[in-house]
Amino acid sequence: MHKLAFKAAEASQCAREQGKFWEMHDSMMADQETLDALESHAESIQLDVAQFKACLNSDKYADSVLQDMALAGKLGVSGTPSFLLALTDPEDPSKVKGLHLLRGARPFTVFKQVLDQVIEGAGQ
Repeated sequence: MHKLAFKAAEASQCAREQGKFWEMHDSMMADQETLDALESHAESIQLDVAQFKACLNSDKYADSVLQDMALAGKLGVSGTPSFLLALTDPEDPSKVKGLHLLRGARPFTVFKQVLDQVIEGAGQ
């Protein structure tokens, strides 16, 4: 895990408070060498930087990030990107059944092969 990943995860939640989760995500992922400059990322996506800093310094999302990390570990996710192909329970959409975990950046052909296998298995 990147040494600054935890704080970056908190930063994305602080950006979410201002409606810019994905903008922060994209900014950080585009330039991972500058994760130590989270305020610069906040400025670049036009967040209220004072509000962002207060949120980030409060550690208010630390427990949530720890819970996400624990769940990821339980599911076998050890890094990004990871993709879980799953089916939603028709009786309870909040529950899913994991079918296949893809770890790491993969070419389209790998996704297609796994998706074809999942679709073929669903038809049986």
